[in-house]
Amino acid sequence: MTATRPVETAQETSARREGRPRFGPLLPDRLRRTGRPHLLVELAFTVGLYLAYSRTRRYVPSHRTAALHRAREILSAERWLHVDIELTLNHAVDKVSWLVVGMNYYYATLHFIVTPLTLIWLYAFRPERYRAGRTALFSATLLALFGFAFFALAPPRFLPDEGFIDTVVTHHTWGSWGSGHVSTVSNLYAAMPSVHIVWAAWSGLTIAFLAKHTWVRILGALYPLATLTVILSTGNHFIADAAGGALTLTLGFLIQRLLSGKPAYRTRTVGVTADGWLSRPVV
Repeated sequence: MTATRPVETAQETSARREGRPRFGPLLPDRLRRTGRPHLLVELAFTVGLYLAYSRTRRYVPSHRTAALHRAREILSAERWLHVDIELTLNHAVDKVSWLVVGMNYYYATLHFIVTPLTLIWLYAFRPERYRAGRTALFSATLLALFGFAFFALAPPRFLPDEGFIDTVVTHHTWGSWGSGHVSTVSNLYAAMPSVHIVWAAWSGLTIAFLAKHTWVRILGALYPLATLTVILSTGNHFIADAAGGALTLTLGFLIQRLLSGKPAYRTRTVGVTADGWLSRPVV
């Protein structure tokens, strides 16, 4: 008697043809909606999650001694690897007042402007991608809390004996988490991973993948690079923190992929129509 082969599902056939692994999403179908979620529910969820994140970040123990010790260890490791560019950038921008002042305000403000605006744009103009993008961002943000809780780390500007300059203090600008009254509402030793990089990279990737105009996509791609330059130059983060932020966002997108069974921002390749014309479907 000849054994029969099991019938292959359409999803498995698609996965085999595209070379993808044959496993389904972790979420059931009823929870994997693709349409635009209800605005009020989404706003309540987003605000609630951000408040929980802020409070948790604030009340995570600081561990000052351990945080400063780890900062010196990271600096030593980066010097051994010859990637310690933070001090050079810090001193270079400190010599140009208008530049460093601009960077200080960039660090203090754009972090809380660009990310919400990108979420709003995604909700309004790319509703079919909103749930996936939001899930990746929120997953990465929550993962960052584990870094704050278990790896307290001081920023480079807390190491003046190593030559670092606190540009906010030096140039009397507002916004550093360690300056004035701001220090009372945040954990000063939550440098690892860099949430500035998590949010900037998410915003940049979202815009670079989904914007229609080329110049907008280019700006999206440049935004994380500008943010990286700012956080290093102002002494707020090490290269290691930025790498940790990039890894955290990668894990956020991986969680989204496992939950939904498909990438957040899937691009389509250029195809050829029957009459020989090239076609490039809009993402």
